[in-house]
Amino acid sequence: MMDDMEPLGILQKNVDQWIKTTGVRYFDPMTNMALLAEEVGEVARIMARRYGEQSEKESDRAKDLGEELSDVLFVVLCLANQTGTDLQAAWDSAMAKRTARDAERHWNNPKLG
Repeated sequence: MMDDMEPLGILQKNVDQWIKTTGVRYFDPMTNMALLAEEVGEVARIMARRYGEQSEKESDRAKDLGEELSDVLFVVLCLANQTGTDLQAAWDSAMAKRTARDAERHWNNPKLG
């Protein structure tokens, strides 16, 4: 049952179902890697112009940051599915590692105080 799955597992399954019903097939992993770089570039463009010091062009104002971030996530999920990576397990492991490593590190950082 999908409701029993962890959030990233649900997303991976949703992407896989979409690919199989609408997308025909996955692009090869190297194509998806190039698409990921392209999507991250679009996020960077919005961030630099809207939140950074670079001026925003009229054509950039209609760009939606959430949509671009979701495009990045979609391609990441495709790559995870293609490589047999369980993103939920990887996420849980990475968060446990960060929590142990950084339990007091950030609290003791005078730059964050």
